[in-house]
Amino acid sequence: MIKGYIFDYGGTLDTEGHHWGKVLWHSYQRQNVPVTEEQFREAYVHGERTLGNLPIIKPDYTFYKTLDTKLRLEMEYLCSSGFWDAGEDELMSMKKAVLDDVYSYVKKVTDHSRDVLEKLRVNYPMVLVSNFYGNVEVVIKEFKLDHLFLDIVESATVGIRKPDPRIYKLGVEKLGLQPEEVIVVGDSFYKDIEPANKIGCKTIWFKGEGWTDKVYDETLPDRIITDIAQLL
Repeated sequence: MIKGYIFDYGGTLDTEGHHWGKVLWHSYQRQNVPVTEEQFREAYVHGERTLGNLPIIKPDYTFYKTLDTKLRLEMEYLCSSGFWDAGEDELMSMKKAVLDDVYSYVKKVTDHSRDVLEKLRVNYPMVLVSNFYGNVEVVIKEFKLDHLFLDIVESATVGIRKPDPRIYKLGVEKLGLQPEEVIVVGDSFYKDIEPANKIGCKTIWFKGEGWTDKVYDETLPDRIITDIAQLL
């Protein structure tokens, strides 16, 4: 019998299951940033590695500031690599256009996620388990999601990152339940579904547009959804 839920944050509650790289690329396209997808992907990977290796994102950074920092790293890389010959004014203007476009999308998605989670929490305690930069508490407050969770397990705080199954064990412990009584909902097959399955949790794969075309074993998750409202 299911008695509680664990949710991933990034890519799950904020982008409808779509990989963050794809969300950003589609915004680059909408705002006519003059680079190819291949060039963008290189810049995106550079940005993520930089943020993963250096303490650039501070614990008090809002999502708006986090996204602004991420876009600056990407766009400066595109220019320094010779992919985009933009002056400072053009770069700043394009960065602001993408930033505002993506932020308004995330606001809309988190509003929808909140509506669904408000209904779920009536019957189920919920914990958030996230690979994030150490500021996920500030971010979920920004989008008015903080009151929904019993506790938060964030990789930067606990020193364990997905796909290590131990981070999900911590989430189960926070719920005070057995793994088989918990459903894990996440967008990443190998960071959410596989490790949660390994420790005995039920799993729901929130399947959106992936970073690659890799095909996964769709019999592994207990269920696949494409809209968070399908949980109700």
